[in-house]
Amino acid sequence: MAAMTSTGSSTRGATGRPLLNRRLAEFGTTIFAEMSALAVRTGAINLGQGFPDTDGPDEVREAAVRALRDGRGNQYPPGPGVPELRTAITEHQQRWYGLAADPDTEVLVTAGATEAIAAALLALVEPGDEVIALEPYYDSYAACIAMAGGTRVPVTLRPRDGGFHLDLDELRDAITDRTRLILLNTPHNPTGKVLTRGELATVAALAVERDLLVITDEVYEHLVFDGEHIPLASFPGMRERTVSISSAGKTFSFTGWKVGWLTASPALVAAVRSAKQFLTYVSAGPFQYAVAEALRLPDSFFTELRDELRAKRDILADGLTAAGFEVFRPQGTYFITTDISALGEKDGLAFCRALPGRCGVVAIPNAVFYDHRDAGRSQVRFAFCKKDDVLHEATGRLQRLAS
Repeated sequence: MAAMTSTGSSTRGATGRPLLNRRLAEFGTTIFAEMSALAVRTGAINLGQGFPDTDGPDEVREAAVRALRDGRGNQYPPGPGVPELRTAITEHQQRWYGLAADPDTEVLVTAGATEAIAAALLALVEPGDEVIALEPYYDSYAACIAMAGGTRVPVTLRPRDGGFHLDLDELRDAITDRTRLILLNTPHNPTGKVLTRGELATVAALAVERDLLVITDEVYEHLVFDGEHIPLASFPGMRERTVSISSAGKTFSFTGWKVGWLTASPALVAAVRSAKQFLTYVSAGPFQYAVAEALRLPDSFFTELRDELRAKRDILADGLTAAGFEVFRPQGTYFITTDISALGEKDGLAFCRALPGRCGVVAIPNAVFYDHRDAGRSQVRFAFCKKDDVLHEATGRLQRLAS
């Protein structure tokens, strides 16, 4: 099941027919909307939804203001994205990963990574195709697969030795003659797992052997604390079969701008653009110019961002441990998954709904990110992309649970 709290299938029109089409009948209000509303209603500290509580660099914000004042992007920008941003994206890929791309034919700017994922799935998946995704997974994956008419096939990341692990044999066994593509997320939300070079090499070999496409969600590419981020597109045979997706929101702390992008071969970009042009067509004109400047920030910005978030991770992880949670310290992203069994709790959804009243903190139950809900029933996710004093206050409140 996807991240939801209630289905829409009970809402019917005058003829008694359900208003919501059957592909989306299992989806209702997202858990993020429910928990964020609960945070507002109770005044609790919101460690549920993953947005920073501070803005990104001043120079990037001022670049957006300058673009607005100069009249750049105030009207429809080019469908593929403004040339300045597309060029900056290719420079970024070359600078960090040694991947060359043509800004005119191999880059597409989107309304955040979420639209890039949706457009890619709508363009590349036929009804009945199977799409493999690592669970627990970001909630939009399931909805986008459903809208494309695909069938999602989960491969479960399982907790062990303080982290989460991918069973490559399980992944291999999940591939059938109906498999169209693998939807991969690394660094992985919500577990914080960063796929290793060996794991990625196996995924690449399977994709080549079985002639599969791969969509990679790499929005946390610069938020890796242990290990390294390696784009799947850099592996042999993957350049022509991988759609690589990222965005500005997580790296630069401007989540409201909704500037994302994808890079792929010209044929794949053309296919995805065919779907994307009928979704938003274009968006975020002035912000595209600002993100172009952000991508050219010096290495020190990216290093300091990583180090600051690693310190925040450790503040929250240590506080959660002291409060009695079993903590899976993430290798990347800005989320920590915990297990509440040690607190005598078993149902993460009930726990999260009660938590604001018990100690004034909001979290997210991981079970809503699973098809195999029992695998995540006792898991709860916390976000640490907050000010240090907010994290200290939250962990102090959470320690009331152990008393």
